[in-house]
Amino acid sequence: MRIFFMALLLSLSSFTTYNVTDKKDILSELELVRLNEHVSEIKSFTAANRGYNKKIAFLVDMKIKSGKNRFFVYDLENERIIDQGLVAHGSGSETGIKGDILQFSNAPNSNCTSLGRYSVEKSYKGVFGKAFRLAGMDQTNNNALKRAIVLHCYKEVPDDEKEYYIINSHGCPMVSELFFKRLEKIIDSSDSKIMLSVYY
Repeated sequence: MRIFFMALLLSLSSFTTYNVTDKKDILSELELVRLNEHVSEIKSFTAANRGYNKKIAFLVDMKIKSGKNRFFVYDLENERIIDQGLVAHGSGSETGIKGDILQFSNAPNSNCTSLGRYSVEKSYKGVFGKAFRLAGMDQTNNNALKRAIVLHCYKEVPDDEKEYYIINSHGCPMVSELFFKRLEKIIDSSDSKIMLSVYY
């Protein structure tokens, strides 16, 4: 299994020059507290439930502005962020209130992002090309499959951080094409389900 994980990290490096970095160099103190809390939840869940990846997890901090990296690929064993990228939130989550205050909903047709834990499911070909279905695991996101909330890419999402807000989605975690290629390689290489935690 260790050989598989090393091969995964090597293959990841072929898509990006991003270096494995200490999370303290990436996140503020408050962001670090939020991340660690959700990492602990994922670790507890994967330890108690078979069929879930115990080495890699995805985390999205919706308190971080959309023009900044807020989708993190996390090495659960070594407790490090190994990749990061921009991710859009749903247009229905916009409140128009200063201070970047977002709202969240699990309701169909809300166009909102839903908070909670997801399991990354099988891929399919959709409007945006290859995408991964997301199964909501909490009361706050258990309509994800019904709402067609999926992990997908879109050409209008930038690869690099910006000083402005990026485009919104219809509620899906939507990333750049380049970042999606890196995520896709990780997901397709995993023999168990990867967990995605979206929090605020």
